[in-house]
Amino acid sequence: MLTLEGCSYRYAGAAGASLHDVSLTLRDGEVLGVVGRSEAGKSTLCLVASGLAPRTLGGTLGGRVLIDGADTAGRAMHEMASEVAIGFQNPGTQLSGVATTVYEEVAFGPMNLGISRDEVLRRTDASIDALAIRALSQRDPERISGGQQQLVAIAGLLALAPRHVILDEPTAQLDPAGTRLVSDAIERLAAGGASILIVEQKVDLLAGICHRVLAVDEGRITLEGAAAAVLGDPTLHALGVAEPSAVRLRRLGSEAGLSEQAIEGALALATSRVNDA
Repeated sequence: MLTLEGCSYRYAGAAGASLHDVSLTLRDGEVLGVVGRSEAGKSTLCLVASGLAPRTLGGTLGGRVLIDGADTAGRAMHEMASEVAIGFQNPGTQLSGVATTVYEEVAFGPMNLGISRDEVLRRTDASIDALAIRALSQRDPERISGGQQQLVAIAGLLALAPRHVILDEPTAQLDPAGTRLVSDAIERLAAGGASILIVEQKVDLLAGICHRVLAVDEGRITLEGAAAAVLGDPTLHALGVAEPSAVRLRRLGSEAGLSEQAIEGALALATSRVNDA
């Protein structure tokens, strides 16, 4: 379990804090979504939860970050990294820079965990297959598209088999097919007991995989609760968050005078066609 207790964070040299008195609990096997407008503090929340702020970035952190009830304040970054993995919007920041093939890139993380060679290979192969990037396995990771690099970076996270995963807009560069692969990978991780915090603009993705969702504005949590309740809250629009497709269609159907039965039937048909695509 990953817990933030009253966390506030100010970047080095900044006049004020970017995160204010944030408390949350990320339970084992749970997917927690985070939404909010640009510059609301979502990425800062990811940096604090992962331990990069302040260990790597400097700045000032108030409050506590706990793993399984133990305060992490005295832990070095490499100790935090063994417990909490983070994926960024720009995959280029996560590539090792030393791997000459995608296969080596995905294997790079587990190779440094001190596990057996057979286990490294098993994790690498499983992660590559999970993200459907086998065709890229012998390509240079520096010479593939941004979307392909994003899938490689996420495969590398999967191969680490982390207990806690922080994802900051992991599908920003992906098409619908790539987004679905990431969605499936997240659900697989959660089913295995990992806890996952995911920041995303694609609210339909969050609606499909999240147990809970919280909204952040000006560095503070403004809404928190079950995914369906938060993503259906009419005040989200004022926070710069779009309605999920199902919420929008229900609203438009109701405004058009359609019966609830007709609306739900249309949604069920649309969902079936998407799943079959």
